Amino acid sequence: MSFSRKVKEELAEQVSKARHCQIAELTALFHCCGQVVRNQDGKFSAKFVTENLTVARKYSILINKAFHFHVEMTVRGHQYILYILEPEEAFTFFQAMKLLEGKALVHDLVVQRNCCKRAFIRGLFLACGSVTDPDRGYHLELALGTLQKAEEFIRLLGAFDVEAKCVERKKNYIVYVKEGARIVDLLNVMGAHVALMDFENVRILKEMRNSINRQVNCETANIKKTVSAATRQIEDIQYIKETSGFGMLPKGLAEMARIRLEHAEVSLKELGQMLDPPIGKSGVNHRLRKLSAIAEEMRNGVAEKNVTD
Repeated sequence: MSFSRKVKEELAEQVSKARHCQIAELTALFHCCGQVVRNQDGKFSAKFVTENLTVARKYSILINKAFHFHVEMTVRGHQYILYILEPEEAFTFFQAMKLLEGKALVHDLVVQRNCCKRAFIRGLFLACGSVTDPDRGYHLELALGTLQKAEEFIRLLGAFDVEAKCVERKKNYIVYVKEGARIVDLLNVMGAHVALMDFENVRILKEMRNSINRQVNCETANIKKTVSAATRQIEDIQYIKETSGFGMLPKGLAEMARIRLEHAEVSLKELGQMLDPPIGKSGVNHRLRKLSAIAEEMRNGVAEKNVTD
């Protein structure tokens, strides 16, 4: 079972006890899957179409809880079609959700309370949302049809400090959240607490792996850098030895050169402890830089002599 389906099944099990929250969630579901049907005689009926049985069941349960209306359901292919055919019931249904008042997404009165905002967001995700399995990446999105609806929904999420963005895709407007922490916040807003814990467990493991990988990469880079530096130092000291020997060097540098050649594999700190008297890591580094500078001067001198000759 996909992670997105797990989230939806968890949300489908939640039925608010408060009627105002039931109406808010119904509004979201109907917004995505419903149609206001006006018959030839001017009377209304409500039609709801979805391919998701979980969504169809939640819609039916909420109508029964909030209105005690009878809902007729038919199955056509992969579609579940639910009707409120009684005109007076349909009109009451539309009035409660403020659907006849021309708001693009949802009327302010329907989501006046924070609990109703949560219910509306839950219903909207249940009907037209999806979330990627956290093992594969962090991405949650809802398809909302128009830019105005997308912008309204982004403002609604802002009430819970959840930042979302919008992108146009195939003449549809998608509101999406890509950061793991923000997806966790949104799952919490909707009340998907079991899914939230599953998501967090995966996210923590991934962050631990990434942290370990970064540490290993950093240590590997440092080792490569140290080996490269040691190789250059030994080449420079060997050049000095073969060109003029260590007799022309000051006593401290000559001692440093001999010990570096004899102990090519040890660290700067260990080299310093082998000297008499011992010196610190910075002192060892200073002497090795001097030896490299001397080797470079000697190379340049040889090059200039060759040019002159």
